[in-house]
Amino acid sequence: MTDYPLIADHGLIGDLQTAALVSTDGCVDWFCSPRFDSPSIFGSLLDAGRGGHFRVRPTAAVFTRKQLYLPDTAVLITRFLTDAGVGEVVDFMPVIAGEPATPEHRLVRMVRCVRGEMTFAVDIAPRFDYGREPAEPRLSDDGVVFRGERTAVTVSLVREPDDDRVARTWVDDRGDVHAEIRLTAGQERGLLLQTGAPGPARQVRLAEVRRLFDETVAFWRTWVNRTTYDGRWRETLRRSAITLKLMTYAPSGALVAAPTAALPEQIGGERNWDYRFTWVRDASFSVYSLLGLGFTDEAAAFGRWLGDRVDEQTDKNSSGPLKIMYRVDGSSDLVEETLEHWEGYRGSAPVRIGNGAADQLQLDIYGEALDSVYVADRNGLASGHHGWQKLCDLVDWVSENWDQPEEGIWETRGGREDFTYGRVMCWVALDRGLRLAAAHGRPAPVDRWRNERDAIYRQVMDRGWSPSRRAFRQHYRTDVLDSALLRMPTVGFVTPDDPMWTSTLAAMDTELVTDSLVYRYDPAASPDGLRGSEGTFSLCTFAYVTALARSGRLEQARLTFEKMLTYANHLGLYSEEVAPNGEQIGNFPQAFTHLALIDAAITLDRELDRR
Repeated sequence: MTDYPLIADHGLIGDLQTAALVSTDGCVDWFCSPRFDSPSIFGSLLDAGRGGHFRVRPTAAVFTRKQLYLPDTAVLITRFLTDAGVGEVVDFMPVIAGEPATPEHRLVRMVRCVRGEMTFAVDIAPRFDYGREPAEPRLSDDGVVFRGERTAVTVSLVREPDDDRVARTWVDDRGDVHAEIRLTAGQERGLLLQTGAPGPARQVRLAEVRRLFDETVAFWRTWVNRTTYDGRWRETLRRSAITLKLMTYAPSGALVAAPTAALPEQIGGERNWDYRFTWVRDASFSVYSLLGLGFTDEAAAFGRWLGDRVDEQTDKNSSGPLKIMYRVDGSSDLVEETLEHWEGYRGSAPVRIGNGAADQLQLDIYGEALDSVYVADRNGLASGHHGWQKLCDLVDWVSENWDQPEEGIWETRGGREDFTYGRVMCWVALDRGLRLAAAHGRPAPVDRWRNERDAIYRQVMDRGWSPSRRAFRQHYRTDVLDSALLRMPTVGFVTPDDPMWTSTLAAMDTELVTDSLVYRYDPAASPDGLRGSEGTFSLCTFAYVTALARSGRLEQARLTFEKMLTYANHLGLYSEEVAPNGEQIGNFPQAFTHLALIDAAITLDRELDRR
């Protein structure tokens, strides 16, 4: 298992239609094309021997690795320090924002020597369709073309005419291509990978990739400078904003939960899910967070994506009129399958693609969707007549269907329960529907909505409250706590100083919090249908910060926030969870965590400024 880098030892690059992970040793070990949810081109992150990779690193036996982003961009720089010199690999994907979905994508790897001299080893080993489609290499003086039955990739050399910096190139018995690039201080070469339907390899001049570099840098800096946030954690939030933008599928405005699949929540365990899809929940949270940063266009795009899903709603499935997740183009075919031929990250099998939770009933998504519509409306992004009719249909469905068991926000696979959080968010759906109707004077069955909203409130206060624990509980048949309920004061179900809430928060302090980190719940006390355990959930930690700040515990909130920042990787990125040893685990980077980070920082800023 030593062939696997740490999950945290990666940076993310992308072009707003797909993305790639680059490890600190210069290896592209996860890249799917043409979309986030497409089959992999390189996947050694999930199987070091059979997944495929694209590595550029020094030939020296010993070297030190450093990695950073060019400030305010998604251009990743991996630096190598050896006794003979210092070199860099600059990775980026030219942005295709504003363009329709395309099968052609480019990944640029600029190779530089900045001090002394350095020879770089290049290894190109694609494995199409999760290693199920053979790739045949065709080598030429200008690069190599890899062709499979349905997939093709071209890697062209970036050099000048009559250049001898590429010392030698060869193909091994597995069909992988290897090369060496010798550089001295000030010299720069590189490689340009193209997917889709590329032609033969061609000689790419340095001027071309430098132009692509300049255009990409300009795009990211222009975009991030649109933020209106100028609070205490400016650089942290700008990096989170860029990360979220990298996980956005521009043609539809959809935000994937993460660009990866099957990274484990426990090393060697079975909690390995495909996150390369768009959850209604995440899209809803993104509207709030991005509006808080001033990114109105992105919030509007997510709102339109969500509106399209509302338009398509149907009562003909057991999960309600909305699916909990969709593909980035809005389709809902997410059949889950297992890649039996892959061993999984550090032996963490099974490797799953697709997501069988797509057909679950999760009632909370309706509250999150309606809350995001309400927040957008308050920021000038109002719905028209057709949109209002569809929203009424959605609120009507909630008014008729809220009082039933469900799978809950954490997508448990142990059977349906009456989850308290789901009931709270159904209350939110009805409440926001009533507010929108009143704000715009629109027709709606407000008496029925109000009666059902109030019935939910009374039920939660009666059955969702545990007198013995003096806390709101996960579901009505247990006294287990659930950190999803940290959002109760945020959505207005309780006030932050309500004694019932402050005692709930105190109970969470003792049961779910460990040195500032927060568990979702205790699987041992509340079985979820899966073996093994998991780490603390990073978005819950940031939600805890928000709850502390709203409840007036500002010093603790700020310390918890600052501690959590130390668990970020070297680039400021967060995976889904933090293991007991502090290692990042789960899919990486996770959008929900970065959304919760933004919310926590904005809330903290506001509360600290009020002191």
